[in-house]
Parts: sequence; C-alpha cells; structure tokens
Amino acid sequence: MNGVQPRRSTGSKIVRFALVGLANTAIDLAGFFLLLKLHAPPLSANVISWSIAVVFSFVANGFWSFERNHAIRLHDAFLRFVSAGALISLGVSSLSIALFAGIGGVWPAKIGGVIVAAVLNFLASRWSIEGRLLK
Repeated sequence: MNGVQPRRSTGSKIVRFALVGLANTAIDLAGFFLLLKLHAPPLSANVISWSIAVVFSFVANGFWSFERNHAIRLHDAFLRFVSAGALISLGVSSLSIALFAGIGGVWPAKIGGVIVAAVLNFLASRWSIEGRLLK
C-alpha cells in the first residue's frame, strides 16, 4: 500500500462530522451540567465545557472526519479550528444563553445555540483541517 488514503466523499464527511458532533455535544452538555451543579455561572460553565469539548472535537475530526492537509502545521490547524469554533460555536451558544436564558431557560437557550452552530461548524472545521470550504 502506498500510504495514501482514498478521499472521503462529502457525504461521508458529513456523517462522520455529525457522529463526532453528537459525542462532542454530549461532552459539552455533561460538562455544562456538572459545572452548573457546582454553582458555576452559566456563561463561565459554557466556556469551560466548550473548551473541553473542542479539544476532543479537533482530535476526532482531524483524524477521522476529514483528511488533514499536512501542509497546514498541526499547531496552525488547531489554532484555526479553535478560532473558527470560538467565533461560531462558543459565540453562538454564549449569545443564545445571554439573550434567551431569561426567556426560555438556560437549557433551551444552550441547546438552541448548539443546533445553530453545528451547521456553521462543519464549514469551519473543513476549512481549518483541510484548508478548504467547498468541494
């Protein structure tokens, strides 16, 4: 074997990304729940639980969901992943909590933010790991 992996289809990447996303979301929500039980403020709990989940997500997506572009140094790919993730998932979920927790509760606000961020995160993850958005 020549060591070159066959390219995955976009459909395969979406399925793999969704499975990683489910596990990642479980990690995020479990951490959020635990931190709230320990009386952490909701926004602080959100940042901490997201930080733990993002490390898992980068590793799982980088080695299983996408074909990592080795021209992008691992450190740079991680910084891109975290930066894009911070702008999208952490920003969207924190904004959702800040805007809607008082109206519908912390949990519906958190889950709503997670759903909106998932679609945007697929493109951001692909850009940070593969170095491209489309194709």
